[in-house]
Amino acid sequence: MKILDKYVAKNFLTGYLIAFLVLMGLRIMTDLFVNIDEFYENAQLTAGQIMANIILYYGRSSLLYFRDFAGMITVVAAVFSLGKMTRSNELVAIMASGVSLKRVIAPILLLSLAFTGLHVIDQELLIPPIADKLVRSQDAVIETLTYNMWFISDSNGSLFCSPTFRVKDSVIINPTIITRKMKDNRVLWDVTGIIKADSASYDYDSKSWILKNGTYLTVSKEISDKPYQPIKACRSDLTPKDIPVRRNSSNMDLLSSYDLIKLAKQSPKDLARLYAQKNFRLTDPIINFIMLMISLPILVCRDPKSLKSAVFISFGLTGACYVLTFVSKIFAPEIMIAGRVMPELWAWMPIFIFVPIAVNELDSLKT
Repeated sequence: MKILDKYVAKNFLTGYLIAFLVLMGLRIMTDLFVNIDEFYENAQLTAGQIMANIILYYGRSSLLYFRDFAGMITVVAAVFSLGKMTRSNELVAIMASGVSLKRVIAPILLLSLAFTGLHVIDQELLIPPIADKLVRSQDAVIETLTYNMWFISDSNGSLFCSPTFRVKDSVIINPTIITRKMKDNRVLWDVTGIIKADSASYDYDSKSWILKNGTYLTVSKEISDKPYQPIKACRSDLTPKDIPVRRNSSNMDLLSSYDLIKLAKQSPKDLARLYAQKNFRLTDPIINFIMLMISLPILVCRDPKSLKSAVFISFGLTGACYVLTFVSKIFAPEIMIAGRVMPELWAWMPIFIFVPIAVNELDSLKT
């Protein structure tokens, strides 16, 4: 690595660290200011427990905040590093030595690819294992935390329902499990039976829910002398960690791509939202990199007097890309085009719009 590459990389990494701390700090402080009363709703907690709960809550949530701000942090870091070089007239000296400005921004692009990989690792490997904890509210206490669960499916097609799922001991109270099998057309399900029990606890060794006083009612056109049969266990890959996440379709963004693919085979209720998440999982890293490619040619200006306008234009274009991506995520599972929902179109729309802009900016860069 040449001295110039090291210098540019050092400036960019310094800017990235500052942008990371500032944007993440602002996000955390804003949320804490708005929701500080939520942490004090449980009167049984001491001041030390409340403080520990706040630290633990935002420690986990920082993974989500980084996922959402990864692209903007990179752009702010580029503004910091290139703005510093422009104010010191270093870019003019570099050009006078015969080095192209495209060569100057090469280390920034390479480091941005590395940070894009970090964003993918955060989304695919760090967030999914703690997804059940990320959906908890600010005042949630594990000792008393419960959820209701309605019609959550597993890979076998069984639907799990219960008014109460106790998180601490991973027990479902008064569960009702509707067993189903796929019809020959591979689209519709047939109900084969209904399981009821006093409670159910999960056994990871047998991958089954162990039932207390469980009974199974066979659903059949034929009349049986004993429609009710005792049942001790129900085999399922729906684990206690899945229930807090799966009970709300808006939590699909916490799942890994592998989990999304596996969930798609189960024909869940909100299939459009699931396919939108699958497509955005591919496009989000690309969009983050495109945001940087849009801003870099504008920031590489030789005149310090034009730096302020370059920063405004850069933030304007990257902000427009960020807002369009955000709006697309809202509309993707909702808006129908030509009589059907097309989430893949909304997921790739920001790329179709801003890739030509990025290519044009790089082509018009005066080096």
